[in-house]
Amino acid sequence: MPIALTDQMRDELASALENRVPALVASASPSGEPDIAYKGSVMVWDPEHLAYWERAHGQTRRNLESNPGVCVLFRNPESRLSWKFFGTAEVISSGDVRDDVMGRTIQAELDRDPDRKGAAVVIRVDRVVQAGQVIMQRDA
Repeated sequence: MPIALTDQMRDELASALENRVPALVASASPSGEPDIAYKGSVMVWDPEHLAYWERAHGQTRRNLESNPGVCVLFRNPESRLSWKFFGTAEVISSGDVRDDVMGRTIQAELDRDPDRKGAAVVIRVDRVVQAGQVIMQRDA
């Protein structure tokens, strides 16, 4: 089943912070040290990619710059929806794609980065898991 992120995924992620269910981004250092962080601006970028505004400049960003493997976990207990998105992240610090991601980022996250020093993170989704089942997977 190819990667084709759905309108339902787009809608759930777009309202995640407002609904108090921000996505979690799991990353690892080059040595394998895991890290997990809430990211309130995760969005469906296009049918094959997620994106978010990385404003923290912390461990997650450092990990993704050196080890781009990533898992994004979304769970909304009220709607009873959850997905794990596995893929490869790219941190984009300048240029049109960065500006486009910033332009689609929810205002609440931009307000926490008043000087707009953040970067875009675009994640090529390779696999989506729901309820323990692979529901989408990129062809090898």
